[in-house]
Amino acid sequence: MESYKIYLEEKDMPTHWYNIQADLPMPLDPPLNAKTRKPAGPADLTPIFPEPIIMQEVSQERWIEIPGEVAEIYKLWRPTPLVRAYNLEKALDTPAKIYYKNEGVSPPGSHKPNTAVPQAYYNKVSGIKRLTTETGAGQWGSALSFACNFFGIECVVYMVKVSFDQKPYRKTMMQTWGGLVYSSPSSRTSAGRSILEKEPDTPGSLGIAISEAIEDTVTTPGTKYSIGSVANHVLIHQSIIGLEAKKQLEMTGDYPDVIIGCHGGGSNFAGISFPFLQDKLTGKKDIKVVAAEPSACPSLTGGVFAYDYGDTIGTTPLFKMFTLGHTFVPPEIHAGGLRYHGAAPLVSALLNHKVIEAVALRQNACFEAAVIFARAEGIIPAPETSHAIRAAIDEAIKCRETGEKKVILFNLSGHGLVDMFSYEKYFAGELLDYDYPKEAIEKAMKELPV
Repeated sequence: MESYKIYLEEKDMPTHWYNIQADLPMPLDPPLNAKTRKPAGPADLTPIFPEPIIMQEVSQERWIEIPGEVAEIYKLWRPTPLVRAYNLEKALDTPAKIYYKNEGVSPPGSHKPNTAVPQAYYNKVSGIKRLTTETGAGQWGSALSFACNFFGIECVVYMVKVSFDQKPYRKTMMQTWGGLVYSSPSSRTSAGRSILEKEPDTPGSLGIAISEAIEDTVTTPGTKYSIGSVANHVLIHQSIIGLEAKKQLEMTGDYPDVIIGCHGGGSNFAGISFPFLQDKLTGKKDIKVVAAEPSACPSLTGGVFAYDYGDTIGTTPLFKMFTLGHTFVPPEIHAGGLRYHGAAPLVSALLNHKVIEAVALRQNACFEAAVIFARAEGIIPAPETSHAIRAAIDEAIKCRETGEKKVILFNLSGHGLVDMFSYEKYFAGELLDYDYPKEAIEKAMKELPV
């Protein structure tokens, strides 16, 4: 009988995270101090991060040990299953083999706890009592609330206004785990007040929410900031996804020809792909790795590779990344976790050197793919994940047309059980499509700091 799910035992869970910086073919461009424009050092990050996080952020070590306390909490849902999508293959009539790593089985329902738990742990051992953060669709905010609950840390979340309104049950999830949630932009910070004064009806953005969270951090004693994507240490923590998937695929005798992850800031894309990219970077394998992003916020396919702020107000260091401009506010798509103006510096460097590829996809096409997947595999995916599914289906259809028997792997980074308002809009024909927002991007590009 064919096995649909490939499991690892808890004892086989990876003991170390993978840091791709050790295998990069080029040095990563350093972040710059926003005032001096000189390379930023660890001291520039101490106002917002604890020392253990900063050390991981700048680490060049290939393997970083997973603390025992983190591994114990990981066991609540890890290792996650790798699933052979037999029913989807049949529905598409494709000769391709399709696998997906199901990160939606975590308690908050996404891949985000993979970094939320270690971040909460490192802050706890550093004596931090309060964390602030931003969240788009609420996946990250709920994951950090979940993690802070285990370590007795207060969690304050600035949730992008459009998602705050579209996804009320994500707010409820955060509150269930003790999180305090505010719609962003808010009147709690000077950054929020200044933006509301200029544009009272703004839908908000991750850049704005980051500005508020960082301002809260630096003005409140005993507080640090926690980020759910983009940063090097976040991508390191997420590598556990791909490390498990490599072990699981070895059990099947398969190795992926194509690896796909949806892309907003880069965390789940990096999580599934970076451990496999080690094989590509060291010359062991030749694989196609695709980041699937929304056409409404196409940082990788429509942005420029330049130094820019990570937030809207300009309080962070400057990072070399693909960016649409830090003042860009994306259209109100339902994949709120993908509404970020920039991309992780590590992901950006790999794209700039053509190690990976990127594709921009429209909202309705992604929901169409989500429904195809749900009717074949039974799982209702989050709108963010639907981008990876769309790209995987497109690859499988190409195989049907060419007869190639490729192995396709994608990351199912979250379930959509609290995203049903989005699906309701789709079935009612009320889900809008957004093309490349040319004018808004051009305006934001003029305000790049460098």
